[in-house]
Amino acid sequence: MDADVIVVGAGLAGLVAAHELTSRGRRVALVDQENAANLGGQAFWSFGGLFLVDSPEQRRLGIKDSFDLAWNDWQGSAGFDRTDDEDSWAVRWARAYVEFAAGEKRSWLEGQGIKFLPTVGWAERGDLRAHGHGNSVPRFHIAWGTGTGVVEPFVHHAKQAARDGLLTFHHRHQVDALVIEDGRATGVRGTVLAPDDSARGVKSGRDGIGDFHLTAQAVVVTTGGIGADHDIVRRHWPERLGTPPAEMVTGVPAYVDGRMLDISAEAGVRLVNRDRMWHYTEGIRNWDPIWPGHGIRILPGPSSLWFDALGRRLPEPYLPGYDTLGTLRHLRTTEDIAGYDHSWFILTQKIIEKEFALSGSEQNPDITAKDRVGFLKERVLGKGAPGPVDAFLRKGADFVTAPDLDGLVEKMNAMTDKPLLDAAEVRRQIEARDLQIANPYSKDAQVQGIRNARRYIGDKLGRVAAPHRILDPAAGPLVAVKLHILTRKTLGGIQTDLDSRALGLDGQPVEGLYAAGEVAGFGGGGVHGYNALEGTFLGGCIFSGRAAGRAAARQTGG
Repeated sequence: MDADVIVVGAGLAGLVAAHELTSRGRRVALVDQENAANLGGQAFWSFGGLFLVDSPEQRRLGIKDSFDLAWNDWQGSAGFDRTDDEDSWAVRWARAYVEFAAGEKRSWLEGQGIKFLPTVGWAERGDLRAHGHGNSVPRFHIAWGTGTGVVEPFVHHAKQAARDGLLTFHHRHQVDALVIEDGRATGVRGTVLAPDDSARGVKSGRDGIGDFHLTAQAVVVTTGGIGADHDIVRRHWPERLGTPPAEMVTGVPAYVDGRMLDISAEAGVRLVNRDRMWHYTEGIRNWDPIWPGHGIRILPGPSSLWFDALGRRLPEPYLPGYDTLGTLRHLRTTEDIAGYDHSWFILTQKIIEKEFALSGSEQNPDITAKDRVGFLKERVLGKGAPGPVDAFLRKGADFVTAPDLDGLVEKMNAMTDKPLLDAAEVRRQIEARDLQIANPYSKDAQVQGIRNARRYIGDKLGRVAAPHRILDPAAGPLVAVKLHILTRKTLGGIQTDLDSRALGLDGQPVEGLYAAGEVAGFGGGGVHGYNALEGTFLGGCIFSGRAAGRAAARQTGG
């Protein structure tokens, strides 16, 4: 045997699995098609948000959370409706994950050296129903160091294990087949790729220079999803979300190609819930791209006005930061706008300074560098937009500004093939909204949401602008942002039991084969169901990777 266990994929789930294995004395072969610069995979680039329940950070901010509330939110969001089949293990994974988030998760992460910002974000505020989608309270805990900081301790563990002789890196090794002999996983075969010294995240070459075959007692597949391959995204795009966009921006590096899903299926592994996926509606083109079609997601506060391509304000609950897939469904199934691949934010300078955050480690240099003083100066005490936001405002192809609405709409119309917006109609809607600001109460659902958000001290201090009229010159200039669909996560994949054992077509575990992270729908073949609550992707990689590593260690302990 070349190793006790082969881990395919050097992203977060693979690194966590390898950590669990080497900590128990198992010899690991860590196989990845990218070079050493890409250790940590897509998680390195993330904002570093983690879903925690009833944490010390929440309690200090006066947030009352509980397992029961979180589990109610998860079930309402997931909408599991295949519980006799494709969701049979996903439901069990979901409850186990919420128990983990309400229990051991924070202390376990702190044991790895991961710490959190004192503020807690309120992501996916929901569809305005108590039993429906969304987080009832803020649960989005951002790690100091962003995704880079979450990945860092596991990269350190892997490198130390390599020095100790327990882990061997096989970079630039592309797996083309799982080796299954007599119903048992015994290794992998694939192509050795030509060396490529490209920087992290940059698309690398795929020229082969040889073949390889590695053997082990067990194999753990942790190779991520399909987000970089738009053709695969469109192939599995569900009818309930209407027609897939002709043009999208890409929220993940090119290596997130979904290859191992079909390779696993060819080996007899069961894939489930392939029609479930998670794409953002607030994507913008990166003015300084790293990978092809590189898009960034705006994490908006609740105050920007959201308009469709024809200049109509989106109805509730399709408000900024509320219901990601509900908004996507609205934009792709409403007949007269489904042919357009964009929508718009209209806001003020005052809003963009307080409410715009950009997803990604590289877009949050103060948090990524764990610069607490810099964070306080720029995010809490600073004036003007944060540096990365200001750079997009000045250089981003999707941003325009103007001192008045007529000038703004003129610039917006210049950004589409033909003018689609009527300035008078846009003005009518904004003026109607602005009339709702005069009182501390309102019939406008978005204004109600702004005031509700500001009752939470975390939002009031650092995330939500004081209510004001959009057309108030003192709050200007006006800003418009052209928004694109941003590809991101695969919510379905390899079906697994609670030990992350991959299941075959007969529903029984394939001996010696495990799957974790996004390739397994973050556990069970679809732990999120139809909707995610955010902060659950990194956590899903950690939870399922940990389960896979521990189970594979038990199997190979003989």
